[in-house]
Amino acid sequence: MFLGTHTPRLDEKGRLFLPAKFRDKLAGGLVITRGQERCLYVFAMADFERLAAEMNNTPVTNRAVRNFQRVLLSAASDEIPDKQGRVTIPAVLREYAGLTKDCTVIGTGNRVEVWDTQAWNDFLAATEDDFAEQGEEVIPGGLF
Repeated sequence: MFLGTHTPRLDEKGRLFLPAKFRDKLAGGLVITRGQERCLYVFAMADFERLAAEMNNTPVTNRAVRNFQRVLLSAASDEIPDKQGRVTIPAVLREYAGLTKDCTVIGTGNRVEVWDTQAWNDFLAATEDDFAEQGEEVIPGGLF
């Protein structure tokens, strides 16, 4: 499970150091792709393969399904971290997420998200009130 918040920097070659606690799960390969809210999703290869298999079972006659698959898969990039735990983020994905130098990497359970730090801070500020009031709507029965 991926958890926590980390603040690595993107180097001049578009490489990002993966947080040390995520490296073992991602060492065998990963997929980086567009995420929602202009972040990037990073999946361990096995998890992405399961997701892709599930998407293959969805009806391509449904426009929403086709559009989601197009956006998610068209920029997906399979990568293998180098020995130092760095991964190259393709230019099209850096542009999509507005990544320049300061990044925030968060664990969200089954995936990692990569955000421009300012975009992440703006997202947190905009959603804090909703987070404070939600609970049962998101997790039936509440958190505790």
